Amino acid sequence: MHDAPHHKHKIVEGLEYARRGAEALTGDLYLPADAVNAPCLVAVHGGAWQRGQRANYRHLGRFLADNGVGLFAISYRFAPKNRFPAAVHDARAGIQFLRSKGAGMGVDPNRIGVMGDSAGGHLASLVALAGDHENFKGGPDDAYPGVSAHAKVCVPVYGVYDMAAQWEADRLMSPSVSGSEVFLGLSPIDDRFAYHKASPINYISHASKKTAFFLCWGARDDVVDPSRQAEPFLAALKRADVNVRTCVVDGPHFWLSDPLDEPGSFSGFLAPRLLRFLQANL
Repeated sequence: MHDAPHHKHKIVEGLEYARRGAEALTGDLYLPADAVNAPCLVAVHGGAWQRGQRANYRHLGRFLADNGVGLFAISYRFAPKNRFPAAVHDARAGIQFLRSKGAGMGVDPNRIGVMGDSAGGHLASLVALAGDHENFKGGPDDAYPGVSAHAKVCVPVYGVYDMAAQWEADRLMSPSVSGSEVFLGLSPIDDRFAYHKASPINYISHASKKTAFFLCWGARDDVVDPSRQAEPFLAALKRADVNVRTCVVDGPHFWLSDPLDEPGSFSGFLAPRLLRFLQANL
């Protein structure tokens, strides 16, 4: 672990935020160089719940930190070795860590949000909507018992919000492989309630108004179909009177890790709009 100042920000790499038995869960914290009570997002990377890396947030993390907003990009346990809800507990712990320890690092424990892309968007949304629900609180090896996982804002990017709908889409693309089935350990034919329990859309209620949403997706996404995921999720949030804003780009799936300054970068299009949302809501 080292603390490396760069431009207007500093980066603390490999910061341990929880332990699962002998395994340390770590993340990289991007903060304004002179952070005092800075708002901060916990960022959860994508990869079908089975792969991926927190370094995908290195460009966005530096941009936000340069503009006064922290970002804590975490690693979490993967399926099939660790199935649902292990990754949900890990994402919860990222928020609980900042709420418990963040003040000593310059983070405001009252201004914590969560974001994620693809599978990470699913995890971020599920934690934002149900982090303190009895289905997920107080999990095994909970390092912060009694600490709320409430997120003031949630920023899901081309996320999965209805697990059964994604299973059906996966089957059309590849009849032998379904990321949602690997993650949950069974198909909806075996146990549809398990898919209901794991779907963020099913936790939306008027109580969800405590969290503001910035919902993003690519109009040409052929992996996570917006018409079956983002658009129904948006409609459900609106029905519950949740504060929700959208950012739709004319792009495919999985672009959030791209450099912000590349010509035509979808991440570069998103970044300033996200910053304005965070400045108003976090």
